Amino acid sequence: MKLNIQHSFTGMNNKGKLYLVPTPIGNLDDMTFRAIKTLKSVDIIAAENPSHTQQLLNHFEIDSKKISFREDNKERRIPELVEKLNAGISIAQVSDAGMPSISDPGHELVSACINNDINVVPLPGANAGITALIASGLNPQPFYFYGFLKRKNSEQISELESLNNHEESLIIYEAPHRLLKTLKNIKKVMGYNRKTVLCRELTKKFEEFTRGSVDELIEWASNNQVRGEFVIIIDGNNDVDNHKEDKLSGLSISEQVDYFINQNMKPNAAIKKVSKIHSVRKQEIYNIYHEIKN
Repeated sequence: MKLNIQHSFTGMNNKGKLYLVPTPIGNLDDMTFRAIKTLKSVDIIAAENPSHTQQLLNHFEIDSKKISFREDNKERRIPELVEKLNAGISIAQVSDAGMPSISDPGHELVSACINNDINVVPLPGANAGITALIASGLNPQPFYFYGFLKRKNSEQISELESLNNHEESLIIYEAPHRLLKTLKNIKKVMGYNRKTVLCRELTKKFEEFTRGSVDELIEWASNNQVRGEFVIIIDGNNDVDNHKEDKLSGLSISEQVDYFINQNMKPNAAIKKVSKIHSVRKQEIYNIYHEIKN
């Protein structure tokens, strides 16, 4: 990416602006004054589901023109929207709930605008992942946001195996009809006792936090009617080094370095990691890996 400096509200040109406007994730009172003002002032609202967004617009008496912008029409819609923005038309993009681009359409439109020197102006607002995290009781920082896992079982297992290497608290989204299967896969990969929190119906009347071990949550999901969209917060792996040592058993020193390189570590960082595991000087591992004889 070439150097690009955006001054959102100075150095005005004749182009329109793309506003990224968050919408409530449940409670309409979470709509900000700025978001309402922006939606009223723009020429067009690009909505993931215009009929759904219309309910929000009606509530706040917003009558701006709408256009659909969703996953299955983004390829043809993006050039149209960029053309309008280049012509000086202002556009607000909204998803059905929460922040645009986070598990919703938007990223490709943002990239297209940046490539066309169109200002992209984000508004702060509701986000299910962060809302769940701060009330989960698990460590809020650092955290790793992942969003939705793959649906195919083998692919989901593979994703969870990769996520299991993280020491950060994990944020995952899941639909109610897939929750139990996902929890069972979490148990299979991360163990029965990992501290986990199920957060559902956030900001709504039936908001609920169910905290416990993976085993306890599997039992809960098996014996209760599961409803609502879920955010799953999983405690970070506090035993990452031991977990990795198990995987390294039987590998030569050079193979151990290669293992970490394959985990996207730079060679020097991988050598340092192996030296730490074996409690030897980094230079010794360096010499072995590069076949340098003393």
